[in-house]
Amino acid sequence: MSTRREAVRQALNESTGFRSAQDLYADLRSEGSKIGLTTVYRALQALSDSGEIDVLRTDEGEAVYRACLTESHHHHLVCRRCGKAIEVEGPTVEKWAEAVGAQHGFSDISHTVEVFGTCAACRAALSSTG
Repeated sequence: MSTRREAVRQALNESTGFRSAQDLYADLRSEGSKIGLTTVYRALQALSDSGEIDVLRTDEGEAVYRACLTESHHHHLVCRRCGKAIEVEGPTVEKWAEAVGAQHGFSDISHTVEVFGTCAACRAALSSTG
């Protein structure tokens, strides 16, 4: 594995939430890395393809990334404000996706479900400032 890909993976491992490619690039550059933005995107794509990181689209359509904490299929509960993410299982979602696919004659069903909200810490911060 390339040293640059490992640097991107390490930056994700040190983060608690989802991060954009630009955020990771800025972090790496501030730490003295000479990595280019295109290289960050390539490393993220390779890590995503191998299943080592999670990727999702924000409400604005931006791709953001995070190191996987588990190798099994999962979904995310993501704070809109701070980006904190929690991996969650969704057995009801799994059954629903399979049933909808079967109902319409589809097989090999896959799906992506992300749940967005405001975490307790951000909610507390909002209520103390407002």
